Amino acid sequence: MKPKIWLSSPHMTGEEMKYINEAFSTNWVAPLGPNVDKFEKNLANYLSVKGGAALSSGTAAIHLALIVLGVKQGDEVICSSFTFAASANPIVYLGATPVFVDSEPETWNMDPVLLEEAIKDRTKSGKKPKAIIVVHLYGMPAKIIEIKAIASKYSVPLIEDAAEAIGSEYNNKKCGSFGDISILSFNGNKIITTSGGGALLSDNMEYVDHARFLSTQAADKAIHYQHSQIGYNYRMSNVLAGIGLGQLEVIGERVASRRKVFSRYFDTLSEIEGIKFNVEPDNNYKSNRWLTTIVIDSDLTDGTTREDIRLGLEKENIESRPLWKPLHIQPVFLSCPSYINDVSYNLFVNGLCLPSGSNLSDNDLNRVIECIFAMLKK
Repeated sequence: MKPKIWLSSPHMTGEEMKYINEAFSTNWVAPLGPNVDKFEKNLANYLSVKGGAALSSGTAAIHLALIVLGVKQGDEVICSSFTFAASANPIVYLGATPVFVDSEPETWNMDPVLLEEAIKDRTKSGKKPKAIIVVHLYGMPAKIIEIKAIASKYSVPLIEDAAEAIGSEYNNKKCGSFGDISILSFNGNKIITTSGGGALLSDNMEYVDHARFLSTQAADKAIHYQHSQIGYNYRMSNVLAGIGLGQLEVIGERVASRRKVFSRYFDTLSEIEGIKFNVEPDNNYKSNRWLTTIVIDSDLTDGTTREDIRLGLEKENIESRPLWKPLHIQPVFLSCPSYINDVSYNLFVNGLCLPSGSNLSDNDLNRVIECIFAMLKK
């Protein structure tokens, strides 16, 4: 069998080991420690925000963001529909209800028109949303200025889910710096990784401090263990933060590599009738190209579908996957309110994520492209 080509594998530099070895040599292998402090500081500096909390996952960051913003049982929270379930699951953890908003066709992210419609409609029914969770999908910035303006107009706090978008920019401003609270993910398949981990960031240090407090079991300041609030074991370990420090040093290189992969795919495949890419709408947008995605129109490819290409790549030991299945059609969320235009559904049915790792060799990239060409010729 041919060697496996992964969708998005971790890419280590070797620099991570100096921080990991330091953690071991100083016996800082428990949660928290100097690597965590430095990682938080470096992340905040990178995004040009005031502060952040390094956590166990991006999901934990969303959960704490919702708590910090006062979301409780019976509340409603607006969320992008076209995203991974982790964007919405923490809403349900709190006994609140997700309200899903569909995508616009330019960036594939939350549609500002539908967002405003949803806020008006939910407010009219006596359920003004307590927060909005907007996702930058596959690294493509959402129409964040429009969305932020709508959130401000109706005084609804904005949580910016930049789990897939560290290194992306809108108008030269980093994604992850627009929300009242922003979250990042450092899962193993992300553009930089800490193996598992995430972060919550904000210009509001009261939010950050509250999240840190909750993430360490909400332990009150006392000589004994005392708790006046329910807390969570959500802090990042000093060892994993060391990996993050090494990874953050090369974030610029990782973004450049992923954008180079996208350009190679685009240059070779975009002229094929029936294959379209998610391009940056204008010069204000800069995607980190976490994953390169294509949409296949089988009416223009002599019947070759997304699934034909996925299965063909699989036979060649090449990993690919469909675009996210919209949350409003996921079995677990079918009863939730939604504001839909079918953009995300059509993208899901016809869209495919291609291998996009920053460590993808030219030979492997050519192998993927050649396989796609071969399937289309059939």
